[in-house]
Amino acid sequence: MSASDEAVSSEAARELLVDLVKISSPTGEEAECAERLAAFFEERGREVWIDEAGNVRAPADDSVLLTSHIDTVPGDIPVRVEEASERNTATAEGNENVSETNEEESPQLWGRGSVDAKGPLAAMAAAAVETGVSFVGVVGEETDSRGARHLIADREAPDAVVNGEPSGWDGVTLGYRGFLAGEYATSTDSTHTSRPEPNAIQEAMDWWQSVESALAGSTGAGEGAESSEQSVFEQVTAKPVEFSGGTADDGLSVEASAEVQFRIPPGETAEEIRETVEDELGSGTIDWQEPIPPVMETPRSEVGRAFRRAIRRVGGDPRLLRKTGTSDMNLYAGAWDCPMATYGPGDSELDHAPNEHLDLGEFDRAVAVLESVSETLQE
Repeated sequence: MSASDEAVSSEAARELLVDLVKISSPTGEEAECAERLAAFFEERGREVWIDEAGNVRAPADDSVLLTSHIDTVPGDIPVRVEEASERNTATAEGNENVSETNEEESPQLWGRGSVDAKGPLAAMAAAAVETGVSFVGVVGEETDSRGARHLIADREAPDAVVNGEPSGWDGVTLGYRGFLAGEYATSTDSTHTSRPEPNAIQEAMDWWQSVESALAGSTGAGEGAESSEQSVFEQVTAKPVEFSGGTADDGLSVEASAEVQFRIPPGETAEEIRETVEDELGSGTIDWQEPIPPVMETPRSEVGRAFRRAIRRVGGDPRLLRKTGTSDMNLYAGAWDCPMATYGPGDSELDHAPNEHLDLGEFDRAVAVLESVSETLQE
């Protein structure tokens, strides 16, 4: 399928981005934002629909599938576009040594989701319309990735995938650690608190310390990318995210539970981590969720080469990245045998942050990069 007859100007792409950020869409509440995104394709003559999972589907040339997520984490950040002149004036007022503004600076869009990931989402929508490639805006990425899971089950693999997450307009993410979560539980009979025997709360704390010790130094293996977080990327890391305990309602036992998460580097498996954790259980139990495997793509793939070429064409020096977190790309890589990478405008340090904002000049450059990549992969 060819590109739309109606070109997407930089103003139209920015307008879409601002509209999407203005529409609150925490996980589970993506419908209004999905409708605005679908309208963007409908207005330009593209086939589009919202599927039963809530994903926005705009199929076309499957030489590449551009896909990012619609949902955000919760958080109310007043949406505003801050002009460069406003920032420079504020800086000058606070610093008597600043005497002039930088006319090359771009406006910044502030608001929840501007970076993670409505910046990548809007950039991909604009590039998909311009070049005629396939597009999907998925739901639920911030929790259970239900949109990506539905997409994998509902369609065949494209020739290539570009997943949308902030990498900086001149960065390409090739690797993510995997993810494993579980809920630990233990209980002991109630006794007087003067007794020396450990209760369930103490057992849970001891269990977690033993798990951290057992996993200390566990490393995987990576290939072909540089990252300031490289040493972390290659490690198994463990994190408790919720801990509770106390006397049971019937007064006859003490109970304790913990929700825990583990990040899995390439070279390690969820099965290996589970075995290590379960060896330390003692009298406790743990209920595991379905794991997400790690992914490490080669920079020498068609997608990697297309990004390096496109970033240089727009005037940048390509950076190849590994991320210590997990994304929908992990699921796509586990299900589809095709080259892929993750890309999008924005500073990932601002993900989920109270000062989340996106430079609109960077957004424009990211659209140009995505158009160039899509055109290259269509050749």
